[in-house]
Amino acid sequence: MKREVLSYFLLFLLMFVPINAITQTRDSTYWNTRTLLFPFRFPPAPIGHSPRYIDLNGDGKPEILQTITASGIPIQWIDDDGSMNYGDLEGSTKNGCLMIDLNQDGFYGGYGDLIIDWIAADEDGNPAMMVIVENCKENEKMKSSGHYMWVIDTDHDNIMGCIDWLTFQLRNWLHSGTSNFFTDYHGQTAFLKIHESPEKINDLRLNWETPFLFYDPDHDGLTEMAIRLLDTPKHEVVGKQRNANLKGRIDWVSISWDMDNDNAPGNEFDLDMTLHFKGPGFDYTDQRHTNKNMRGLSEADSLFMDPRWRQITELHYPDHDNAWNLIFQRGQWDETWFTYDEDDDCNRWERVEMYHPLNPFNVGPWKGGVDNNAQSDPAGDRGEWDRDNSGKGQFYVSRFDGRIHLYGAEDGIWRIDQFSQFYQGMGLLYDGYGPERIRKEPECFATVRYTDVDQNGFFDQIEYDLDGDTLFETKISLHELGLEDTCELIQTANLSYNDFCHLQKKVSDDMWAHALKVLEIAKKYELETSWYAVMMHPRSIRERYHYGYWLAFYLYKDIEYILLNRQASMEELKNLHRAYYSRNWSLFET
Repeated sequence: MKREVLSYFLLFLLMFVPINAITQTRDSTYWNTRTLLFPFRFPPAPIGHSPRYIDLNGDGKPEILQTITASGIPIQWIDDDGSMNYGDLEGSTKNGCLMIDLNQDGFYGGYGDLIIDWIAADEDGNPAMMVIVENCKENEKMKSSGHYMWVIDTDHDNIMGCIDWLTFQLRNWLHSGTSNFFTDYHGQTAFLKIHESPEKINDLRLNWETPFLFYDPDHDGLTEMAIRLLDTPKHEVVGKQRNANLKGRIDWVSISWDMDNDNAPGNEFDLDMTLHFKGPGFDYTDQRHTNKNMRGLSEADSLFMDPRWRQITELHYPDHDNAWNLIFQRGQWDETWFTYDEDDDCNRWERVEMYHPLNPFNVGPWKGGVDNNAQSDPAGDRGEWDRDNSGKGQFYVSRFDGRIHLYGAEDGIWRIDQFSQFYQGMGLLYDGYGPERIRKEPECFATVRYTDVDQNGFFDQIEYDLDGDTLFETKISLHELGLEDTCELIQTANLSYNDFCHLQKKVSDDMWAHALKVLEIAKKYELETSWYAVMMHPRSIRERYHYGYWLAFYLYKDIEYILLNRQASMEELKNLHRAYYSRNWSLFET
């Protein structure tokens, strides 16, 4: 009786349940074909679609599986390790190759097609890799179009490249949050890439970014240092095609550091400082890396417009262990550039904020200003340029502002973005080459210019345009103040990542100690310092650096204002400047 009552009760409840809560429209297409969710995998063929299998070598097993995506795009899988069987619905993402006939011309490896090849780690411990080949369209043979990219799984997390499997667009720059990239840019990892189709490249063992190295010295799965090495191709037109000839020489390098190691989930990339070299560089063709699984199935070579990348057995690139020494010991450099992210707003590898030695005030991509690079921060960074590499990439910490500077730099520019209002956005605009900045450019900004007047490698003149009118209204000459400009040199080549962290901590601690000293002086002048309370409680290495500089500067200018109001003597004003720019306040107190 109880069971019968329970049954009636359940039927009663079902009368009030919406029918669409217990039924679903029957659809043979893959569930994530028309949703707004990101397609992490390609939508497979509709239910009931019969793949075609091809036995290329007559061994009784298929090596080719031809099918379609849910949207009807023809694809074919190549089996490179003998694991494919009749009845499989897709190939292997361990040691297989996926060819997508995007233009549906019946040739899966031709112009306009996309190919993804997975290469498994071999028995010698060489890491797994993903090869991404995006063939240019036939009418783009005269352009730098397409992609040839190797993602190398050096940290063995099986995270490779990122592709939108509905649109088949490369989304290697896609991320969640501010910098949690879906492509493996985090930790101890590497990739090689060029924006060209393989058939345009002279030697497919080489590359343009060859490689981009990410370092994880503290083993937290995040990137604390990045080295980007370029082999700039020489382009030449052959017939109706423009080819890219790689030299086998690294001629462009940038090294970036997270100086305070403050990256974390939610702030995965926080690189603060970049050192950049340009010149003849060094030959890297002796830096060979193999994997026994690189050579694809030879019987499938005819399926590719250019099968050379499936035939190579080695890649040439400096690896994590050798890149540093090759840069500093083998490299021949003509120029050294330096960038420091003063407003700490870059959540991508620091090289995108590389400031150029161009006009201090022109703003915008390709407008001839220091932010000429379309991926540079329009304001907030400090750039310094050693145009003859006289300083060999060494640093020094100045007395005049307590900051890290590039030894040998003839000049430098700091575009002030005090509160990171012109943050360099990323990922929302995409043109195939990566994100460009998306926010409104600043119409004006405060600027500081540094100059090495006596050409001894150290800045000795500082100029300020604090009202943004492009005229430097204040000029400070260390020599006219009777101050020495030389400082102890920091031998970059001999430093480890931990050494850079210690350097930043010391700079920040000294910056804050200087601020406290100026605060003490300000109180003697009965300044109301509570106006600056927001800067008096730094909670991190970065805040001690940032607040320390600005608190000392504001108080110094306030003291100057008091002296001017009191009609102080020129000697007293000069002593104030000498004390501030030498950080020796005994020169003023006496």
